[in-house]
Amino acid sequence: GPEEGMSSIKDKLASGQVVTMVNPGHPSPSMVEFLGGLGIDALFIDCEHGMAGPERVQEMCRAARVVGSAPIVRPEANREWLITRYLDAGAAGVMVPHIETADDARALVAAVRYARPADHQDKLVIALVESIKALENLDAIAGVEGIDAIFIGSGDLSNSMGLANQRFHPEVTRRVKVAGQRIGQLGKIAATRVTTANAGEFVDAGFRILYESANAFLTEGAKQFKAAASRD
Repeated sequence: GPEEGMSSIKDKLASGQVVTMVNPGHPSPSMVEFLGGLGIDALFIDCEHGMAGPERVQEMCRAARVVGSAPIVRPEANREWLITRYLDAGAAGVMVPHIETADDARALVAAVRYARPADHQDKLVIALVESIKALENLDAIAGVEGIDAIFIGSGDLSNSMGLANQRFHPEVTRRVKVAGQRIGQLGKIAATRVTTANAGEFVDAGFRILYESANAFLTEGAKQFKAAASRD
């Protein structure tokens, strides 16, 4: 039924399977529906960097549920009223940015429980860790009951390491993989950004939620099409 994307993603993760999560890259319910129809497990709706307002988020969540995918929303900030708004809009989970400390993580869990007193355990709660400070507090963040997964934000991490905008710099990737291993040891799900080319190595490193943007697929496809059409 239409609700199956909601709990099935947590079931899939609990059984150790890998979950694919794709950002549609555009505030488009039809793009969400199309990607979900291709078998993508989770659709990532970004309100921190994306343009969708709350009513559009609700439509995108609905479109994901129609095709049995889990809509995961990234709110603008770790604020109870924002987390409540997006869970009310039909999100199967939230991925909350700039979780730096255990207190931040506890506030996130409290917000989800406030927003969904009856069914908070069905929601996927992802803490986004994206700085050196957050990595230093990784054990404490992972120790917070109610956090399901920790997403290592390699883009912002590369910036905080002085390697601006080099999310797959070998030194950034090394830090990401060490953190992913630790997240698994602490009993939480490890998540991060990957590409089609390197996804396998992150699975081997223990990551179970793999994230990519549909814009990467469009960019690659357009490049190939243009090359094929130019015949130079």
